[in-house]
Amino acid sequence: MRHTPRYLMTDPEQVKALIRHHPWATFVSHTPDGLVASHYPVLLDEQADDIVVLSHFGRPDDELHELGQHEMLVIIQGPHDYVSSSWYAPGDLVPTWNHVTAHLYGTPEILSDEANYAMLAQLTDHFEQGHPHGRSLAEDESGTRRIAKGTVGLRLRVTRFDARAKLSQNKPAEVRDGIASHLDAHNAPLAEAMRAVG
Repeated sequence: MRHTPRYLMTDPEQVKALIRHHPWATFVSHTPDGLVASHYPVLLDEQADDIVVLSHFGRPDDELHELGQHEMLVIIQGPHDYVSSSWYAPGDLVPTWNHVTAHLYGTPEILSDEANYAMLAQLTDHFEQGHPHGRSLAEDESGTRRIAKGTVGLRLRVTRFDARAKLSQNKPAEVRDGIASHLDAHNAPLAEAMRAVG
């Protein structure tokens, strides 16, 4: 990402919050056959002091990525949207795109079959908890264990990250307020993020 100091997110707690609220991740590996990308949900390991994400790959994605053999990039994309120059004062004509994004780097650890199943159960429970009559893998453990064999679980301790919250910090407060007001109707999470940075 472009290095612009005013947009840097350096606090690991901010990155953890981004992961919690935007758990759909892009995993990128550089292999001898070229770049490979896959998309999977992630959970933050809340027991770890560092930034650690848990996820799984469907087979054969694990082989395509050479999972566990080298460092990989995990992209977390938070709220983002186009910012029209029509929201600025006359004469300010350059539009932009506001976003909150984190690039996480680390070498994944492959989970055992038992640890993978436990992680899949935790992942399912996490996302089912907000649904009425949410389901659990425990309802058919033998069947869900059979299906889980088609996945490979991973635990990735983030060794470094590069994160940005580009939220029109280069504009005066009244302009940022105006942009956030325009975004309220169709992208409240981005408007909220803009207000949070002041």
